[in-house]
Amino acid sequence: MVDNNTVMKSGKCIECGASEIDGYSCYEMFQFPLVWEHNDPKLYDLHFWLVSCYMIQHPSNYTKDGYNIMINLFIKAYDNKWDTDYILRKNKELVSNVGKITNPLPSHKRKRIFRRWSMTIENIYSGGENNAINNINLWKEIIRKDLKV
Repeated sequence: MVDNNTVMKSGKCIECGASEIDGYSCYEMFQFPLVWEHNDPKLYDLHFWLVSCYMIQHPSNYTKDGYNIMINLFIKAYDNKWDTDYILRKNKELVSNVGKITNPLPSHKRKRIFRRWSMTIENIYSGGENNAINNINLWKEIIRKDLKV
């Protein structure tokens, strides 16, 4: 399966390694917590972490500069325990200095490199809406460890 954001082969994302569940690609599974956020303000407070965790695991969707900004912002926000409002202000400031953060190349021309991750969007989706807050908090901790910076 190919969509604009992911390529699934043999039921796995070729970039993050997430397994297809219920016929959904990792990108399609990512849409579920984005909807769940609208039902719970505490979950919505984790929007930056949800999006950045997913983005970090799918670098082909972003320009090199956009990806590096996200990695650096993620690490600084995590290590310094920044609150959501501060993270969003910093993000807006940083991305305003970059012309484009999303990859302008068509999906079929993007270079995708597999990297094994300890946790992916598959875990958020399969955990369901009731466990999303705990699972996203766990995901950001695991991503930080996986980055080893």
